[in-house]
Amino acid sequence: MRRWAVLVAALAAWCALCPGGPEPVRAAACEPVRIPLCRSMPWNMTKMPNHLHHSTQDNAVLAIEQFEGLLGTGCSADLLFFLCAMYAPICTIDFQHEPIKPCKAVCERAKQGCEPVMRRYNHSWPDSLDCSELPLYDRGVCISPEAIVKAEGPDPYYQDPARCNPESSPDFPLDANNLHCRGPVDRCKCKTVKMSFKTYMNNNYNYVIRARVREVRTQGMEPTAVVEVREVLKSSLVHIPRETVTLHYSSSCQCPPVTAGEEYLIMGYENEETSRLLLIDGSIVQKWKDKMGRKVKRWDRNLQGKARAAHRRSRH
Repeated sequence: MRRWAVLVAALAAWCALCPGGPEPVRAAACEPVRIPLCRSMPWNMTKMPNHLHHSTQDNAVLAIEQFEGLLGTGCSADLLFFLCAMYAPICTIDFQHEPIKPCKAVCERAKQGCEPVMRRYNHSWPDSLDCSELPLYDRGVCISPEAIVKAEGPDPYYQDPARCNPESSPDFPLDANNLHCRGPVDRCKCKTVKMSFKTYMNNNYNYVIRARVREVRTQGMEPTAVVEVREVLKSSLVHIPRETVTLHYSSSCQCPPVTAGEEYLIMGYENEETSRLLLIDGSIVQKWKDKMGRKVKRWDRNLQGKARAAHRRSRH
């Protein structure tokens, strides 16, 4: 509840600086969020119709459920937040005249991470979720995960040595989930993807490279990893030179994590429109061993054999 109250106050103060101030409240139209996927969001009140013009939450539930499979891929840490901001927009007493939209950057991060996965199944990012019409964080009223963290004041993930040291604090929290005893990386909860032929086949990675990480850049909301490509084992949409290239994370979470100076086998996806190599949840990063290259080449031969066999069967 504290998080909710602080967010309301922050948004109200923000809009007080907008030209002309907030419009008069026309009706007390906020209602509790009843969409199951959105009950974990840091707001509990919404307003219909939403940004997709659903008149009731019952209609919105049916529409947002189509994204459950995409959410299950972990393609973007921002996807659920963005969808809920569109389908169950936050509603406060100061903003009942018009539901608050998600920030453009949140949409772009979700799209960048998830559209490559959608394309593997012959789908594209929906026109109804177009990012171009959404407000910029510094030029209008909008909502984003990072704005909520900033609205709460000091970084809630800061490790307070006094609170996290059992010898200096009798109230030392034994719960490993206590926010004050976790580092910034812990909040991302990166998933470990097991390297196996089944995973390789099901995830249909666009590129596979052997690379040494030269630098991890964390400025802004989309970190990048600068790597020196030693060997290209697979590429499909974007030309990958054997030189220094940049890998782009799809959100502020560096998942999967890499360390400067280490050499890895990296399996990920490509964004053909922007010619970007992506590192997203579901990508594989393993410390390099010589046998890995031989294993990937063997997997590719197996896949090509299966494809040829399927083609022959389809002709008969």
